[in-house]
Parts: sequence; C-alpha cells; structure tokens
Amino acid sequence: MEMTRLFLIRHGQVVNHHEYRYNGHFDVDITDTGVEQMERLAAFLSGVKISAIYSSDLKRATRGADIISKGRGATPVRVHALRELHLGRWEGLTKEEAGIRYPEEAGFSFRDLATSKVKEGESLNDLKARVLPAIDDIVNKHRGGAVCVVAHGGVNRVILTEAMGLPIENFFRIEQDYGCLNLIDYFSDGIKVVKLLNGGPNQEMGETKLY
Repeated sequence: MEMTRLFLIRHGQVVNHHEYRYNGHFDVDITDTGVEQMERLAAFLSGVKISAIYSSDLKRATRGADIISKGRGATPVRVHALRELHLGRWEGLTKEEAGIRYPEEAGFSFRDLATSKVKEGESLNDLKARVLPAIDDIVNKHRGGAVCVVAHGGVNRVILTEAMGLPIENFFRIEQDYGCLNLIDYFSDGIKVVKLLNGGPNQEMGETKLY
C-alpha cells in the first residue's frame, strides 16, 4: 500500500517568546536559539530523502525551512494557507494589553476557540478549513515520498487532531514545543498514522527513530 510521510515541524523559538504575545499573523523572527533548534533538526534529518520542503510564509517558519533545505537542492515553497491562527485585533498584544484595549473581550479564553474567536480573527474551525486542504494538496503532490512542512503550533495541532481522528476541542491537549518534529504517515486508503508527536533532537526524550 502506498504511503506518504509528512515531517511536520514547528518553527524555532521566537524573539518575543518571553513576552507571551499573541503573534498569529504578526510577523516575528526567531532567536539565535531558534536558529540552533532548526540547525539541529536539519542535521537530524540530513540522512532522510525528502521530496520537497514547504512552510508558512511567515518569517519564523521560512527561516526554519531555509535552514533545513540547505544542501538539499530544493527551494522551500511558501504557502499562505499554512499561517498561524489569525488572532484578529489581539495580534501582537499580550493578554493584559488586549484586556485593557478591548475590555469587552477581557474575559475571552482561548479554550473557547473551537466555538468562538476574537473579533476580526479566526476560530479553530476556520483554521482547520484553511489548513487541511493545503496539507491534502501537498500530500497528494508527493504520493509515495516524504515531504517536510515547517509551520506553527496551532497549524500543527489542527493537522495532528485530524490525523488522529480527534474532535477539534482536543486541540490544546497536544503540545508543540519550539523546534519539535512530528511524523505522520498518509496511506493511499485514507488511513493516517501518527508515528511521532512533539519529538526530535530538541526535545528531552529517548532515541527518536525516523523509520
């Protein structure tokens, strides 16, 4: 049975990580630590044959894709649909700043994102409707091979919940650390198998096997 393997990566540590800002589509770069995380992943995957590399078109993802692509002779493809959840008028703000600026939304909880959203932003179902067709298109283009996608915590969680057949309400039960690696196998009969979750060389764990 034909199988396509997806190497799904979260970008490295972002420059304002210590401020706990809602970046969403807010275009921030990665730190030196984030670069090191991507370089470790690139070395970790160096012996793996990858057909193509895709990423969100936001800087924190494109930087990682560029690092991973070095020496592979493949130019990463930027995909707008793989951007992080859009956080509307909370973009670039902390929760405290958003509560002061928009007191009517001060009580909003991101735990409610499956059924609600910040004004001018997206819900998890909106994100799902944007991301999953893009992933299906990527997998279909590279059937029988292996493809890498560098994206975001929210985007990855949507892909993983769908692959595991979980309701979107389980979104926050899945951890996605900076620089983590997930492996998902897509079979031609429609079955999807998550082989690795939130792993890779940047995580404190036992030996990670790619096959």
